[in-house]
Parts: sequence; C-alpha cells; structure tokens
Amino acid sequence: MPKRLIAALSAIVCLAGMAADSRAQVFNPTQFMLGNGMQVILIEDHRAPIVHHMVWYRVGAADEQPGVSGVAHYLEHLMFKGTPNVLPGEYSKIVAREGGRDNAFTSSDYTGYFQTIARDRLELMMSMEADRMSQLAPKESDAKPELQVVMEERLSRTDNNPGALFGEQLDAAQYLSHPYGRPVIGWPAEIQRLTLNDAMTFYRSHYAPNNAILIVAGDVRPAELKALAEKYYGLIPMRPIPPRFRPQEPNQLAARRLSMSDARVAQPSMRRSYLAPSRSAGEKQHAVPLAMLAEILNAPTGRLHNSLVKGDGSAVSAGAWYSLMSLDQSTFGFAASPKNGHKLDEVEAALDKVIADLLANGVTDEEMRLARTGMQAETIYARDSLSGAARIFGVALTTGLTVEDVEAWPRLVNAVTREQVLAAARYVLDIRRSVTGHLLPKDQS
Repeated sequence: MPKRLIAALSAIVCLAGMAADSRAQVFNPTQFMLGNGMQVILIEDHRAPIVHHMVWYRVGAADEQPGVSGVAHYLEHLMFKGTPNVLPGEYSKIVAREGGRDNAFTSSDYTGYFQTIARDRLELMMSMEADRMSQLAPKESDAKPELQVVMEERLSRTDNNPGALFGEQLDAAQYLSHPYGRPVIGWPAEIQRLTLNDAMTFYRSHYAPNNAILIVAGDVRPAELKALAEKYYGLIPMRPIPPRFRPQEPNQLAARRLSMSDARVAQPSMRRSYLAPSRSAGEKQHAVPLAMLAEILNAPTGRLHNSLVKGDGSAVSAGAWYSLMSLDQSTFGFAASPKNGHKLDEVEAALDKVIADLLANGVTDEEMRLARTGMQAETIYARDSLSGAARIFGVALTTGLTVEDVEAWPRLVNAVTREQVLAAARYVLDIRRSVTGHLLPKDQS
C-alpha cells in the first residue's frame, strides 16, 4: 500500500523554525489555473535536469461511502490497468524504460500519482497522466486479480503486523463518527466485496481536472510548463464534483482504554492519542503551537526522554506525535515501551506525571529555542528535495490550505509564544477525548 506521506507531514512541521525574518518565503512557487479548473504549482529547481511530476486528487479514503472502505486505494491500483492508449501493466514499464520511476499513494484526505524523470521526458509523463485521468478502462479480467493483490497487501502490511492492527483499533476508538476511524486500505470483509463498478463509480465521481492539482518540481520554466499543461490536461473537460461530506466528531466525554495481546509481540508498548484540531479544522489557533509542543516533547534530550528513559526511567523509548495537516480534526499522541523488569502501568504513570507538569507549568524559553533550532536544520532538507517540496504543497492544498499558508509558515511559527503552547496543551490534553492502549505479548494478557 502506498505510504501515508508521514514524511511530508513531518517536513512541513519542520518548516516551523525557519528564518527569523517574517518576510521570508519558503519555496517561492509559481501557481496558475487552467481553464477547466485544474490548479498548477511549479517549484523551480534548476540544479539538475530532473523533474518530479505529481497529480493530486482532492479525494481519499475518508470520502468513501459506508460499506466500501478501501475503494479509494483499490482505484489507485486500477489506475495502472490500462487505457485505450496504454496496455495494462505497461505504464510503469514505460516510465522505467525512459529512465524514471513512478508510484502512487492513498491517504484519508488525498490520492496522488508521481514520476521522477529527466526533464526532456516530462511531456511524455504529462501525456500519460492526462490519458489515465480521462480514459481509464480496466478490464474485469485485470480488476479481479488486482483485488487479490490488495488483499495480500493488507495481509503483509497490517494483518501480519500486530502493531499495525493495534493502530487500527486505536483509530477506530478515537473517532466515534468520523471516517478517519476506518483504515485507508479498508476492512477485510469490505475489501473482498469491492467490484470494478465500485472503483469506476468512484473514479467518475472524483477524478476530474477541477478536482486535481498538478505539482511539478524541478528543471522547468513557468512558460514551458503552462504550455504543456494546457496541451494535455487543459483539454479534459471539467465535471461536477460531489461535496466532501464528512461526518464530524460529537463531543467526546469519556476516556477510552484498549488492551490487545498477540503472540507475535516481543516488546510491550503503550500509546495514547487525544482528538486535536488541525490547521484546517477545530480550534485552528492551537495547531501551530501544538506543532511546537510536539517538537519540544520529541527532543532527544527533552522532558519525555529525561523523565521516562534516561537514568532510572521505566521506558526504553518514548515519543510524541502530532499531525497538523488534515482536512478534519487530527490527533496528538504519545507512545512508549517499558524497559525489561518494568510494567506498562509504570510507564503510563510516568507519562501522566510529565503531562501533569506540562499542564501546570508549561514549557520553558530554552525548550522553545531548542525546538526552533532543530526545526531550522530540518527546513534545509525540506527545501533541498524535489519530491519533499512537491509533497508539502500537495498535502497542504488537498487539506484545505493555500500556497500562501505554506509560505507563511515560518512567520506563524516564529510568532508562537510560551503562553500559546500552554493554552494549546491545556485544550488538547483532556483525558475525556483520549484513547489509551496497551499492546502486550500473549502471555501477559
């Protein structure tokens, strides 16, 4: 299954510490719109004759209808199964023959397709991508075996991985109503019932130029890209797109706890997640301070490590996460594993102590400074990668943000205060909106 772009989300978080100059821009992209409503973003980089070409659709697993979970991801597979112009299975072979590489990914909020290739092959990639945007025609004889491929993918990535299975259970408990509680790859029984018609209905409903974003990073000039985009994507008619209806979370009033045991688990672990706003949903003013808080908590010598791992601490590892880029409400979470001779309850008690101290006293000026310094280093890498830059814009634009929101990120983060971080922590770290889970070996259940 395609990756969920955690790397891209991390990269944009890492833009937090960039540049004290509030006027600084990050990527300085060129943007324009085709006549059929397709948005185009260009991030110029002329250091090498290479381009990273991506098409993002504003649709993902959370847009699926109940009962057909996994159809967004299944369609992603079928996008490689042919058009009247490209035979099934030939798409990636052509890209490889031309010296490039390609792949695709599905998340809850978006689906994307990409190729990295020499600049003089960009036109070929655009012609092929536009072709399958408008003329996908998989055959039943190809669709059925591909469904088996999806089932095997689920088996290898989730069903054979107790940590991944445990994560599914946590997500399902975290979201009482919202489809973020469903796995992107789908529930097994629903995957098995998916049909070619299900996938093509999804394709016809959502895959249109006015629901897509073309993002190109690399060695191409704006005028050249615009001419190619109009030549290939610009000829595809726009179509009506259904609104992105997402059931919203009710007010969560009760802390939930899970315990799962599995004979394949060698090292016990615990996780806790809290329902949290994102940059696009909920109490959005807390999103940037929460990104700073996650960076502080994850510092290699920070309070989580010092309290839970270092010295006589009970944990062998401890960390925090926050996904601020989602169309709807996100999560802020913690994870830890005990040292030999210690129990998960000890680790959880130590984590509760860290959270209580954070809520009472907030963070320090030194922690803020160190977090910004660490993020600034990561920013350099984010700007240095063709695919990283393109993915940052893809995630942002498919989750309700704008190019300007991305470019404003350094200014927003540099304006965060200790008081805002404390207010965000007190808003989010409410045990009534949390799920705590213990993953145990079989004999410890």
